Parts: sequence; C-alpha cells; structure tokens
Amino acid sequence: MAKDAGAASARQQAKAARQAERERKRTTTNPAEMGRIRQIREAYRITHEHDKQLPFLLAAAFGVPATLGTVGGILLEQWFTLPVLGLMVGLMLAMIVLVQRVKRGTYIRYEGQPGSAEVALSQLPKKWVSTPVITATKHADTVHRTLGPAGIVLIGEGEPGRLRQLLASEQKKHENVAYNIPVTTIVMGNGQGQVPLRELNRHIRKLPKAIESHQVTEVRNRLRALDAVRPRLPMPKGPVPTSMKGARQGMRGR
Repeated sequence: MAKDAGAASARQQAKAARQAERERKRTTTNPAEMGRIRQIREAYRITHEHDKQLPFLLAAAFGVPATLGTVGGILLEQWFTLPVLGLMVGLMLAMIVLVQRVKRGTYIRYEGQPGSAEVALSQLPKKWVSTPVITATKHADTVHRTLGPAGIVLIGEGEPGRLRQLLASEQKKHENVAYNIPVTTIVMGNGQGQVPLRELNRHIRKLPKAIESHQVTEVRNRLRALDAVRPRLPMPKGPVPTSMKGARQGMRGR
C-alpha cells in the first residue's frame, strides 16, 4: 500500500511539474522558448505600436492575391487550384510586408537612442559577426564592431567631434592585429558624411568584399585577444529588448 501511495504521489508531482512548465512557457518573455506563431504575434504587437498602417497593409497584401485567385478560379472554372494559389501568394506577401515593417518600426523606435546601432547589426546576415559596444566613453560615445566579407567595420555613435578621435584610436588598435585586413570606420547619424540607422545595415552589406569566409575565423580569434585586455564596460550593450530580437529572428527563420 505504501508503495502504491508513493507511486501515485510521484505521478501527481510529475503531472504538476508538467503543468507548471507549460504555464511557464505560455507566459515566458524569452523568445527562445516561444513558438513561431507567438513570435509572429509579438513582432506584430510591437510593430503596430509605432506603425498604425500595419493592419491595412497586411490586409491588402493578403486580400488582393486571395481575391484575384478566387475570382480567377470562378471565371476559369478552376475551383480549387487558383483560390488555393491566391491564398498561398497572399500569405507569402503578408509575411514579406510584416518582416519589412518590423525592420522599419524597429529603426523608428530606437533611432537616436544610445547603442541603437545594435538594431542594424543584429539584422546582418550570418556571415557577419558583430560585437556591440567594444568601447565607450563617459559621454555615451560608443564604438561597435562587425566582422565579415568587407573585413573589420567599426561603427561610432555619439558626438562626431569626440568620435573622430575614438574611432581613430580603435582603428589603429585593430590594424595592429588585423594583418592587412581592411578596417573601415563609420559614423552613424543624420549629418553630412554620416550613415543613418535605417541605412546602416545596407551600407555595411554594400562594402566591397575583402576577405574570404575562412579568414573570418582567424581574424575573430585575434580580435578576441584584443578584447581580452580591455576594461569591462559598466554600461548595457544596446537598447534592443530580448523580445524584439527573438521576434526578428523568428521572422528571418533563424
């Protein structure tokens, strides 16, 4: 009897643990534990806060192909093929529109905030390896770094006058360990000769190719050695909340 009671108690405890785990996942804010549907809902919710046209654009992107497919199916007596094709095309277009508006909404939301370059860096292709806030000053001037086909790219945020000296110093440090790998500097901003946040991702991807993919790992190891001697930064690395990162990654299928 005692053995049966113990087994029943263990089953109840296991059942309670499973229920608690399901409830935790249902309410989690960690995108890694969210399902794809919830990631899409989260992306829509956050973007709609800053983009009131989003539902109308999504309705048009989905509704036009779906309607054309239905009407075409009726006229051509393709009762199944064309309506289904219209629905599939509409769904695909709606997803494309949502991805683009998520990116646009993210830029609008974080433009002008310290560390906002991380928004653009987080959306670079996987062949780019980014390190937000490798150095910063007490005035919140920051330098970010990304490594990829164009070599090493340093992105500065803050007051342009102070950034020139900060970027020049970082460029020299990186050139000492880069061994003929190009080190490009960019000042992010809306002034002359600067790159706005919304264009930073595209600007970096358009830089001329300078190294092969196998060289990235070698350079990355040298950069780790450089970073190891830096003092620890007390400031947070960028403004991007975890929920938005996960939502964007979900939309990119990562």
